[in-house]
Amino acid sequence: MAIEGRQTFGRLGAYRRAQRAQRRAGVWIDAFRRLRKNKLALVCTGLVLFLVFITVFADFIAPYPYDQPHFGHSWVFPFRDSNFILGTDSLGRDMLSRLIHGGRVSLLVGLGAQLIALAVGVPLGVVAALQGGKTDYVISRMVDVFSSLPYMVVVILMLALLGPGLMNIFLAIGISSWVEPCRLMRGQIFSVRETYYVRASVSMGAKHIMLRHLIPNSLAPLIVATALGIPGKIFAEAGLSFLGLGVRPPMPSWGLMLGESFDFARGYYYMILFPALMVALTMLGFTLMGDGLRDALDPRMSD
Repeated sequence: MAIEGRQTFGRLGAYRRAQRAQRRAGVWIDAFRRLRKNKLALVCTGLVLFLVFITVFADFIAPYPYDQPHFGHSWVFPFRDSNFILGTDSLGRDMLSRLIHGGRVSLLVGLGAQLIALAVGVPLGVVAALQGGKTDYVISRMVDVFSSLPYMVVVILMLALLGPGLMNIFLAIGISSWVEPCRLMRGQIFSVRETYYVRASVSMGAKHIMLRHLIPNSLAPLIVATALGIPGKIFAEAGLSFLGLGVRPPMPSWGLMLGESFDFARGYYYMILFPALMVALTMLGFTLMGDGLRDALDPRMSD
């Protein structure tokens, strides 16, 4: 009888685990179905994926190396020469190739800095919400202090300490952006912790409450915030490169291209138009994709 009882309880536990897994999968399937109905979000998601694709395979897609000069072909206007569709700059470098390679730097900074911000902010938010007391007080005061500081000033100061370089840009922008994910994760865990199903699980002596309930049910707003935060990181890199604090020439980025072409904008409009257009399209794509994710992952949304 004891063996049969253990087998019965084992089957019951497996059945409950399967039900929980099915419910979790159902939530994500419903979210994907709602996202699929949002045509604008799908178009912007396709735009983002396209930009990621061309930057990942920039070495194969770009017609020329980004630093290759073409003497005798300087200041070529767009669509005037079939060899240089988007024209050339003052050194005869192909604008299309530099735009493609510059997108690699800008997207890498946006994604990499956001991952660093999550790696710093999310654990701090989880610890603050679960520990409470003095730990929560100290982390909350740190959040208040960093929130009161101008964002770009902190980034510039960190770059002054770390020095120029792509990895240092990752660190400066990412570490300066940990406040938002920390605050968001702390608030979400506080909210989820007070729900009835979490209280019932605690009263029944369930284990791994944090991994099974608190963190998984706090991820949806974090995913949306991550998607919406990437454009800000890209814009920050563009601003730093425009000021000469970003990547070093001849490596291109859209912000650096804007800074280099600022003095020639009146006579050679295309040199500032195309990088600005790429920054605008990328920020628009990520922003509208984040809005679509927010609508799709909102549990109050109904078909």
